[in-house]
Amino acid sequence: MSEPAAIFTVDALTGGGTGPLYLRLKALIRGAIEKGVLAAQDALPSEREIANLLDISRVTVRKALTELVEEGILTQKRGSGTYVTGQAPRVEQRLSRLTSFTEDMLARGLTPSVKWLQKTVAPPTPDEAMVLALSPNERVIRLRRLRMADGRPMALELAVVPARLLASPEAVGNSLYAALQAAGIRPVRAMQRLSAESLNAEDAATLSVPPGSPALYIERISYLADGRAVEFTKSHYRGDAYDFVVELTTSGENE
Repeated sequence: MSEPAAIFTVDALTGGGTGPLYLRLKALIRGAIEKGVLAAQDALPSEREIANLLDISRVTVRKALTELVEEGILTQKRGSGTYVTGQAPRVEQRLSRLTSFTEDMLARGLTPSVKWLQKTVAPPTPDEAMVLALSPNERVIRLRRLRMADGRPMALELAVVPARLLASPEAVGNSLYAALQAAGIRPVRAMQRLSAESLNAEDAATLSVPPGSPALYIERISYLADGRAVEFTKSHYRGDAYDFVVELTTSGENE
């Protein structure tokens, strides 16, 4: 096993593309972990050492390390240093913005992918018809898929949209929101309801976790600017892989 400091070379950093330096440093560290060059509980050099080895600023190093800590890939211990996390990394998703899974993963330097389980046009269920305000004869596009990040199963998702809004189920590639945007009907707001559940045997197997494992169940209804509901989604996120974070503020007035 190489010493952790051995991965921090100028050539390794410049070979990571032409993007911002902190993103290239993140990719360098993530790649070393995926290849086993950095193992669980390995200590990284200090910010100053990494900055000196790569001839970059400590601000750049700190930004890269901070984001990797937020994503659960690294752990910082006060007075001790920065270490490779000893378990599968967790993804932290903030609930203040309406973004797609694909956008979330790309923003974290992860590669999103999808395994399609269902792509059909069918009559809506009573719940779907009510939520999407459908007339009796309308149909829906039903999309069920396994969402993955860097090949790791993350979430099971069932998305339903009115069939009149998209040409066909095949119009949707990896990202439903990209397809909706291409059709000029990307949602601008959504309501989400979160609850804790245990995964049944079938869903657990699909997500590569034991039956009964904890999951975050989310129902989301997304709306266009004119108030029409355009998407009704039910998702199960792995409880060991996801943290949903909400920022709370006061009104600024004395209470």
